[in-house]
Amino acid sequence: MEQLQKDLTEIVETVAGEVELFFLGMSEMVDAFFDLTEEITEQVQSTFVTEVDQYLQELAEPFFSETYWELEDIMADLDPGFPYEVEPTPEKNAACIGCNNYHGQVYGGNLLVCAMHPHGWDDESCPDWERE
Repeated sequence: MEQLQKDLTEIVETVAGEVELFFLGMSEMVDAFFDLTEEITEQVQSTFVTEVDQYLQELAEPFFSETYWELEDIMADLDPGFPYEVEPTPEKNAACIGCNNYHGQVYGGNLLVCAMHPHGWDDESCPDWERE
């Protein structure tokens, strides 16, 4: 009976060792497969990105060039009264530099400096000046 127990224990240990070796081998094989797929993915992605870039340049360059010139024509036709911002300078509206009330938008060719002084202040210190 003792021999049977020893044989059975030896068989179980052998099977356990073989199963462990099998899973270690499978793990190595899976790692190698993932490494290979990463390499292939990088190569495909690199090639794909390069080809798509070239294709887009060939396809899009004439389109964007034409669109650019059309936009330039449209921009030339826009109303010059479209609002835009003007910053105060020491030469023009010096009293407004750093003022929280400064608006500085041009509407229809007219600069609105602020609500209190729509055309600006002549001196270098404005009585309504507030720190930003």
